Amino acid sequence: MSIRYGAPPPQRYPSQSSQYRPSPAPPARAPSQYGAPQGAYYGQPAYGAPPGGPPAGADPQLWQWFSAVDTDRSGAISVTELQAALVNGFDLDTVKMLMSIFDTDRSGTIGFNEFVGLWKYIQDWQNVFRHFDRDRSGSIDGSELAEALRSFGYNLSPTLLSLVEQKYASGPTDRYGPPPGITFDRFVRACVAVKTLTESFQRVDTDRDGWVQMNYEQFMKIVLSAP
Repeated sequence: MSIRYGAPPPQRYPSQSSQYRPSPAPPARAPSQYGAPQGAYYGQPAYGAPPGGPPAGADPQLWQWFSAVDTDRSGAISVTELQAALVNGFDLDTVKMLMSIFDTDRSGTIGFNEFVGLWKYIQDWQNVFRHFDRDRSGSIDGSELAEALRSFGYNLSPTLLSLVEQKYASGPTDRYGPPPGITFDRFVRACVAVKTLTESFQRVDTDRDGWVQMNYEQFMKIVLSAP
């Protein structure tokens, strides 16, 4: 019997941009909440105009933001520069995950073209987060997380959902109360982790029956590859 692990995240949400398609340029002066450089509004540079002009064909606004984040003027963004620029205190593990996705040349830094992809990725995830943050609390609770993962096609058991919620909660879990919500950056990481682990399991489960046999080395590779 075959088993359905989970389809890719849906391409559209009601009144929202799709998760992975490039999103339109943000409206001028909309407050930055999740991914803009600290102290910035969309459409307004965080640290003043950068020296020089953008590369040919580049979005001038994105070039301004890139130059603002590139504080050492090296022409590339490091992990620490990216973390310092992201508002709402992105944790280091999430920043490293984003770097690993978009550092396509494996240089350990992100150039301008890679930054463009990263910026659009964060914006698309903002739309996803806002869609599932039903109570507008600024974090994702257990029921909202379950709804999000179901919509992506990942039908986790209540036990697994609880483990995901506790692992990616924004603070320590109180054993006598509900776990704290999952903030935007950790929500992205949780969803990417579920996707990564599911795909890793699928590669081993060649007959798609939901059961696998693996050795210790294979198991550790799967676990350690997760965000």
